[in-house]
Amino acid sequence: MRWPGSRTGCLRCRACFDRRRAASEQTLTPRTYAKPLTNLIDELSKLPGIGGKSAQRLAFHILSMEDGDARAIAEAILRAKEEMKYCSLCGNLTDTDPCGICSDEGRDRSMICVVENPRDVAAIERLKEFHGLYHVLHGAISPMDGIGPGDINLKQLILRLQGNDDVKEVILATNPNIEGEATAMYTARLIKPSGITVSRIAHGVPVGGDLEYTDEVTLSKAMEGRRIL
Repeated sequence: MRWPGSRTGCLRCRACFDRRRAASEQTLTPRTYAKPLTNLIDELSKLPGIGGKSAQRLAFHILSMEDGDARAIAEAILRAKEEMKYCSLCGNLTDTDPCGICSDEGRDRSMICVVENPRDVAAIERLKEFHGLYHVLHGAISPMDGIGPGDINLKQLILRLQGNDDVKEVILATNPNIEGEATAMYTARLIKPSGITVSRIAHGVPVGGDLEYTDEVTLSKAMEGRRIL
């Protein structure tokens, strides 16, 4: 008798099955590795998207690099950790305060785009079509994860808008998921009484996509966000 899901080996009990599965999933750091190499692999495996095998390949690649190149990587990591900080106005990552975007007099100060994290700022900036300011929330409201409005950079946004007659529109560009939608709705309710226009980025069928393979939720959002030609 074999344990369900297995084609080979003697798996007469759950313990055997668990031992085999654990052996196949464990990080590949043989005991013959020297401690410095083992530590390097372990630290690299803490990075998002990096498993045991990838960490092992990266570690061996680093060891094969010239000393100057490896040292440059280590110094760049330390320098970024030491010098990067959050802008006191928008919350974006920067090495100066205020950041380059907030201090740029050429930006349109009548619009503020609200995003969840600094990566979203970089994504929108690559478009080179938005010339307003940003506000980074550093997260989204998620009651299931115990994250409430007070756990994100929302209070600073409200304070930023108070007494600021330059801002005419706030664009909510949170992610199109449950947490992002909840954050956008909550933020809109806080801002609308001030008379500032609150808009939401459009969601819908991607360019080049086929309606036949588009899910119902996406199609529904596309219909809601339709525009007159």
